[in-house]
Amino acid sequence: MQSAVNLWPLLGVAVIVAGFLLRLHPVLVVLAACLATGVAVWMPPLDLLAALGSAFVKTRNLPLILLLPLAAIGLLERFGLREHAQAAIGRVRSATAGRLLIVYLAIREGAAAVGLTSIGGHPTMVRPLMAPMAEGAAERQAAAQGATLSDAARQRVRAMTAATDNVGLFFGEDIFVAFGAIVLMQTILRGEGIEVDPLHMALWGIPTAISAFVIHAWRLRRLDIYLTREARR
Repeated sequence: MQSAVNLWPLLGVAVIVAGFLLRLHPVLVVLAACLATGVAVWMPPLDLLAALGSAFVKTRNLPLILLLPLAAIGLLERFGLREHAQAAIGRVRSATAGRLLIVYLAIREGAAAVGLTSIGGHPTMVRPLMAPMAEGAAERQAAAQGATLSDAARQRVRAMTAATDNVGLFFGEDIFVAFGAIVLMQTILRGEGIEVDPLHMALWGIPTAISAFVIHAWRLRRLDIYLTREARR
């Protein structure tokens, strides 16, 4: 006979969803979710507090790893990182927003393919560096037509910069043999009696990554056409 599945431990997930929908403090939401899960499985209070304390001790250095780079980036932005990036790319005559982002797409996807997923990211690369450089190239394109970059075009350039980072990371890391999703798929297939080589699975991600690069590069070329058309209006 199959035993009934206890769904009460999933109460913590509902607490997290409700907390974020209500825009409550993230730390309080996670703590409340832990407490709700512990109570749902009838965990003794002392064991619950011990589990929370142990998790805190194991991850106490994690905030420093995450926050110190953000603090350094904020300091660089305060001293004109965005302005210098825009000015630097504006001096390159052949640079356009689309061409610049195609180069970044190749770097991002290639780095992710060898496991270097930390090279890039929205807070560390897109917002402080790549978006200003793409905007600078778009402004130079508009100035060449005797116009200024509209707010709608500026927002579109920023969106495409963020999308480029997402596409490069998502499809590039699928080629990395030690990527978590590949290991997970291998584990599930092995549980079903199907033996698959992780390297073989990673190699099958190459055609998808190449297709994603070509398609997104085509979209970036269309971005240049859009910016030129906008500047002529």
